[in-house]
Amino acid sequence: MATGNYQSAIGNWKSAMNLYDRIPNNVNLSEDKKLQRALEKWLPNYLDWWREMGPEGFQEKDVWLRTAIDVGSEGWAHFDYVRMPEYRWGIFLEPPQPDAKVGFGDNYGRPAYQEVPGEFRNALRRIIVTQGDTEPASVEQQRQLGKTCPSLYDLRNLFQVNVEEGRHLWAMVYLLHGYFGRDGRDEADELLERRSGNPDKPRILEAFNQPCDDWLNFFAFTMFTDRDGKYQLSALAESGFEPLARTCQFMLTEEAHHMFVGDTGLGRVARRTAQLMKQGDVRELGGIPLDIVQKYINFWFSYSLDLFGGEISSNSADFFAAGLKGRYKEREQYTEHTAANETFTMAVVEDGQLKSREVPLRNALNEVLRGEYVKDCEKGLARWNKVLADEGVSERLYLPHPRFHRHVGEFAGHAFDLQGNLISREEFERRKSEWLPTMEDREYVRSLMHPVFEPGKIANWIAPPAAGIKGKPFEFEYVRL
Repeated sequence: MATGNYQSAIGNWKSAMNLYDRIPNNVNLSEDKKLQRALEKWLPNYLDWWREMGPEGFQEKDVWLRTAIDVGSEGWAHFDYVRMPEYRWGIFLEPPQPDAKVGFGDNYGRPAYQEVPGEFRNALRRIIVTQGDTEPASVEQQRQLGKTCPSLYDLRNLFQVNVEEGRHLWAMVYLLHGYFGRDGRDEADELLERRSGNPDKPRILEAFNQPCDDWLNFFAFTMFTDRDGKYQLSALAESGFEPLARTCQFMLTEEAHHMFVGDTGLGRVARRTAQLMKQGDVRELGGIPLDIVQKYINFWFSYSLDLFGGEISSNSADFFAAGLKGRYKEREQYTEHTAANETFTMAVVEDGQLKSREVPLRNALNEVLRGEYVKDCEKGLARWNKVLADEGVSERLYLPHPRFHRHVGEFAGHAFDLQGNLISREEFERRKSEWLPTMEDREYVRSLMHPVFEPGKIANWIAPPAAGIKGKPFEFEYVRL
């Protein structure tokens, strides 16, 4: 049976990582019996959640997945077939740094926190719970997608994303159990009780309550929403609370593949659409027209921008001052780490007009982080447009203005066009079918979602990948059905 080989191979690779413990870990969990018992009590509840809300219809299938066996930059993952409920979810932190210091804020240069400072307890718990809530939410959003996969390669990538979001949930639950006592245990339980899109007990952030019921949604979600995760985790990886920083540093290693899935997925859609455009009418030929791809970009990019929070935020100032959440690459990109006497100029809506406002830099750190994210997304658009150019078509994809279709912050409650011009709510309603997916668009995309389960075959609406996973060819049997 595949599972036995999988377990023994992992154990042989890195036994020092405590990979054979009931909960694999590199935090010496067996030395803290109280914490170990609490997490082992949480484990069956997690597995119940996974079986109920994880990928539907594939729980007993062997999937060629990577499993973390180390936290180094090289050789950190082992690839083999495994059934998803038997995946070795674990708790893995980067090694501690000797003499670690708080890297920013009012306590810059002081020893890093090894325990939760009492005055920051509620703020830190809120950060961890919000991050933790996104992990199971995305699994719930994507649980039906396997039934309409365009290829076994894509099916395997979906499941890799799913199991690693599950591992990221474990990472946050470890922090809640290990550092926040009864409150943390209660919060960890609630992470398994909320449900994406549930009107009575929804997930915390609105992007994680949106339906992700076709593969164009999935690719856009992993491109834009998982990329928000990269920037949130990067800011938390700078944290002066060292257990959180070390946790997020390793999560970033895994997160890179999730963004790769979205970035290359949309690039492959663009390539196939361009190929069909040269043959005739894309719809008649069973492809996804570029105008629909653009609408999906507009939708997920705008919802993902909201995840950074308000442009002007006292929370961002408080988190930075406390040394809990830094800027992107705080230590690499900045020489001044207190941000105490600097200002930031941004656009706001006042009296029905866009005006510039100067605010203290600490209060603008959500916007600073969002700006880094936008620059990263623009690189993805450049890659897709190169694909279109290489295929010889003149049309191009683009990002809407960051003010477009916002539900959080300074621009919520106001209407903007794709160029960021302030318009009336009536004009937005009149034109939104040009800018955002309509019911007809979504139904058309869903009509193309027929599963392709044969190794080496692929759906007509997407191009094959340039390469397989970990040296395997595209034709490899990534999922044994």
